[in-house]
Amino acid sequence: MVRTEKKRPPGASPGRWGDLPLRVASALLLAPVALACLWFGGLPWTILLALAALGLAQEWSHLMGTRPVGAAGLALAATLLAATLLTTGGAALGGATLGGAALGGQAGLALGLLALGLAAVAALGRRGDLAAGVPYLGLALIALAWLRADADAGRANVLFVLLIVWASDIGAYCVGRLLGGPKLAPRISPAKTWSGAIGGLAAAMAVGALTAALTTTGDEGGAAPLRALPVAALLGIASQSGDLLESALKRHYGVKDSGHLIPGHGGLLDRLDGLIAAAPVAALLAALLGRGMVLWQ
Repeated sequence: MVRTEKKRPPGASPGRWGDLPLRVASALLLAPVALACLWFGGLPWTILLALAALGLAQEWSHLMGTRPVGAAGLALAATLLAATLLTTGGAALGGATLGGAALGGQAGLALGLLALGLAAVAALGRRGDLAAGVPYLGLALIALAWLRADADAGRANVLFVLLIVWASDIGAYCVGRLLGGPKLAPRISPAKTWSGAIGGLAAAMAVGALTAALTTTGDEGGAAPLRALPVAALLGIASQSGDLLESALKRHYGVKDSGHLIPGHGGLLDRLDGLIAAAPVAALLAALLGRGMVLWQ
């Protein structure tokens, strides 16, 4: 999604692109790391998700006005970390990949752990908004771990999701800042525009179709881009919805960014808001299709 400056006519000032160099530099540093961990899977992917779990828990606690090292904050971090590691399970050891039944069982246990963690954080923190971080963040982490652990389609499916989310964000940023126009949800995020939302959705669909075309071989390759379009659209809409939800949260709690970890982007929540929403949708679709099937099947 897009943040445009107020009271500047489209194309009138280079200031609207002032944060672009820093955003590009951060992306060039972080994207290869994420893609490398995704490619190798196993332990690298588990470490990446574990670090994300801890970072997201810390930012969520700060956003809610709670000390991350307090009892409730630590319970939140422990729940997210344990659920992530439980889902990856044996896949974290030596790059092995779990079988479908074993992986499904561990993912089920991880979901049960989220339920226990939700109750624990709510009891310790005595507030529902802090506890809401357990399902909000935990479902995304479990989804990403579960998707990648598929020996046959895991790498392709997570790559598909990541590229769609990134394309949605980049497309919305560029189109929105170029065209401006009517606001998408002024009460939630006054800077986001309809042009940015449409541009982001178009970019997500185009990249989804291209990714499917490049990763599908054999007789299925020709039809793959067309089959990928509605799936990419669904994930693109989920990604933008996640962006809007995080904007609403920041507006409610009176903060501009969730953190300052990533120059030009803010915190992990700012960078991963679209993925947090899109990953569970992708995992649900993958569960309906069955293990070993690509999302655009």
